[in-house]
Amino acid sequence: MGFLPCTDGISLFLTSKNQTRIPKHQTSKPMLNFNQLRTFYFAAKNLNFTAAAGELFITQPAVTAQVKSFEEFCNLKLFKKRGRKLHLTDEGQALFDYAEIIFKYEKDILNIIDDMKELKRGDLRLGTTKTYARYFMPFLISSFRKAYPHIKIHLDEGSSRDMIYSLVEFKNEVAIIARVVDHPDVSFFPFSREEMVMIASIDHPLADKKAVSIRDLSQEPFIMKEDGSGTQKLVEQLFARAKSEPNLLMETSNTEFIKQLVMRGEGISFLVKEAVAAEINEGKLTTILLKGSKIFLDVSIAYLKDQILSPAAQAFVDTLRKLEMEVVHPMGIGALMAKMLAQRKEEQKSKNGTNIENH
Repeated sequence: MGFLPCTDGISLFLTSKNQTRIPKHQTSKPMLNFNQLRTFYFAAKNLNFTAAAGELFITQPAVTAQVKSFEEFCNLKLFKKRGRKLHLTDEGQALFDYAEIIFKYEKDILNIIDDMKELKRGDLRLGTTKTYARYFMPFLISSFRKAYPHIKIHLDEGSSRDMIYSLVEFKNEVAIIARVVDHPDVSFFPFSREEMVMIASIDHPLADKKAVSIRDLSQEPFIMKEDGSGTQKLVEQLFARAKSEPNLLMETSNTEFIKQLVMRGEGISFLVKEAVAAEINEGKLTTILLKGSKIFLDVSIAYLKDQILSPAAQAFVDTLRKLEMEVVHPMGIGALMAKMLAQRKEEQKSKNGTNIENH
C-alpha cells in the first residue's frame, strides 16, 4: 500500500487494488432526520414531551425516543431538567431558533400549495397569435379573471406554428391557435370558427363587383400573413383548390401594417373579420365577396398530450370549453364580441335616456 502526494497537500491513500480511498475528513456527513428535528422542535416549543406528543399525534414515549435519537445524532445535550420543569440547554436553544425558521417556512409552503390548488395564486402561460392577442384574448382573459382574479397570466405571441412548438418546448401550457401543423405530442380541440374577409382599398377596381372568384385575384398584388399562420395556410388552400397561385407582394405578421398597405391601394389581403371591423365601419376599407360560401378559420385549444395541466391551465381550459359550449360555438368569438358590444351600446343608450328624463 502506498500514497500519492496531491498539490493541495492532501495525500490520497491507494489500496492494493489501486482504488482511491477518500480521506476521513472528506466523507459526507449523515443527513439530518427531519422527523427527529420536528419532534425536538415541538418538545422545545412546549417544553413538555406530553404536549408535544399531543400536537404530533404520537405517544409520549415516542417523543422521548425521538428526542434521544436526535441528541445522539447531534452528540449534544439539548434538554435539562430541574424538578419536573424542562429547560433547553444553550445548544438546544440555538437549534430551536433554526428549527423555528424551518417549520415556519414549512407552514408557508403548505399554505402556498393550498393556494395553488384552490387557484388563489399561480401562473398561467398562454400562447396565441398576434391577431388573437389583440382582438380575442382580452375577452377570453377577462372571462377567466372574473373567476380567478389572483392568477398571473403570461401571454406569448407568435405564429400558430410557433405557438404549437412553444407547447412542446414547455414555454407555454395552453395555446389558442389555428391547427396549421399536426404534432404527435399536441392535442387540438376545436374552439371557434372565425369568419375571414378579403379586404381592399375603397377605390379598388374589384370593389364594385358583387363577387369574384379566386382566379380573378391571381393578378392582384397580395399581402400575406406570415409563414406558419393559419391565415396563410387557409389562403394557400383556397388558391390551390382553384389551381392558381397568389401574386405575392409580401408577407408579414403585422396586421396593422397589412391594413395600412391595403388602404394605400398597394394590394389586397385576407384577414379575420373582427380585425378589420372598425376600418370597414369607418369606410377606410372595403370587403370583396368571394363566389361560393363564406370562408372560416378554425381556431383550436391546444396543449400537450399525456401531461397533467397545472391547476391554473386546467381552469382556463375549462373556462374556454364552457364558453365554447354556451356561446362561442354557434357564432364564433368575433361575432359574439360584436353582439355583446351592440348590447352594451343599447344599454348605455337606454341609461342615458333615463338620465335625461330624470333631469
